[in-house]
Amino acid sequence: MNSTALDVSILGPAFIAGLLVLATHVPLGIQVLSRGIVFIDLAIAQVAGIGVIAADAAGWEPQGWAVQIAAVGAALAGSLLLTFTEKRWPEVQEALIGVLFVLASCAGILLLANNPHGGEHLKDLLVGQILWVDGRQLAAVAMLTLVLLVVWFLFASRLGRIGFYAVFAFAVTASVQLVGVYLVFASLIIPALATRGIGGARKRQVVAFATGIVAYALGLALSALADLPSGAVVVMTMALLGVICAATLAQRRA
Repeated sequence: MNSTALDVSILGPAFIAGLLVLATHVPLGIQVLSRGIVFIDLAIAQVAGIGVIAADAAGWEPQGWAVQIAAVGAALAGSLLLTFTEKRWPEVQEALIGVLFVLASCAGILLLANNPHGGEHLKDLLVGQILWVDGRQLAAVAMLTLVLLVVWFLFASRLGRIGFYAVFAFAVTASVQLVGVYLVFASLIIPALATRGIGGARKRQVVAFATGIVAYALGLALSALADLPSGAVVVMTMALLGVICAATLAQRRA
């Protein structure tokens, strides 16, 4: 291990990216668990990724507005589809979400089939490049996160199905381009799952946020010291902390 690898100029922006992801995904994750639609994050993230891949195939600038519009448009289209299916076939909504995820994944593979850098693009979409986020990305996501949090905490009870899925689509589209599909899913589900035994919404959110924050900080540090892929290490760290948190809560209840 090399302690000089703990470069704040690299790990600092990555940690801020993690905080921005947690800011929207912790409250959304708790709602997702209560609705019983756990895999919605994977599905919408994968659909947003199709927008990014399609825009890249069209030759558009990777960080340009056209790519962002393509990603958001794809995510919103997927969200509207899930809004319809939840209303029409609520009893199989989780299965339909899984089908959408598989179809979007296969569509991404097909779009990248003739791309010489297809494997690298697919890896970036899934695992992300959290260590390479820059100030411009963080500023844009920070502004979007602020808007989404205001909408969520002031109007959550009046959003309805379409409003919920729209907020979800915007949040996931921004997050998946920062940290990748795997970390987006982990940030959404693991803190919410680890704290499901806590009574009181405010206390649960505080503990969920704390779990996620420690996971990002510790995971990024460990990945730098061991020279391992940061996204994967943070996911594993978050899972371990989630288990510890859930076990501690269970022991206290017992």
